[in-house]
Amino acid sequence: MTEPVPPALKRFIWDIQSMVELADDPREILMIGADLMGRLVAADDWLPGVFAAAGGAPFRQYQLYADGMERFCVVATVLSGGADLPLCQEPFWEILGVLRGTIHRQRFALLEGAAPGPRAPVKALPAGSVETFSPKGGDGLKIANASEVEVAIAIQVYGGEIGGLARRAITADGGASAFTSLYANPPEAPAYDILTIQTQIVD
Repeated sequence: MTEPVPPALKRFIWDIQSMVELADDPREILMIGADLMGRLVAADDWLPGVFAAAGGAPFRQYQLYADGMERFCVVATVLSGGADLPLCQEPFWEILGVLRGTIHRQRFALLEGAAPGPRAPVKALPAGSVETFSPKGGDGLKIANASEVEVAIAIQVYGGEIGGLARRAITADGGASAFTSLYANPPEAPAYDILTIQTQIVD
């Protein structure tokens, strides 16, 4: 049985959906979305435990919301101590908020056949921090847990559905492979959908 949607997440999803429907361009989405994300990750007590478990794996990604039209998705990324996500070429805009722990994040230029080139220094993002990404020239993101011991959790909104999407992953020497995000939701905890957020929201 799916747990009720936490009120903070319900409000966030509702606002993100409205923004995606009404915003004129991605820059507006990122600006407004960053503010909404900041409010969501200002407190870390709303995420159900079933979506916060690393379960002994280096990382797990849980789908929190599935948009029926695949205009966006909301994902909880749980990183074990010392773990990172593969450096991937990102096809969508992205908004990241750090819910727990500290996350290292860096943008890279990914040129065909060449080693990844950092476009900026690594940013250390503590809990409550928000960063946005707009795809440009095939750039990619590297996201890692800053702690070797503690779990870190990021909430991410992508401008499309990443579940099952094969993205181009790049190694440190420029080698390429495919990385596919596979959601770790157990059968009893599927992603929330439009029906589960279409109840009265109380501010």
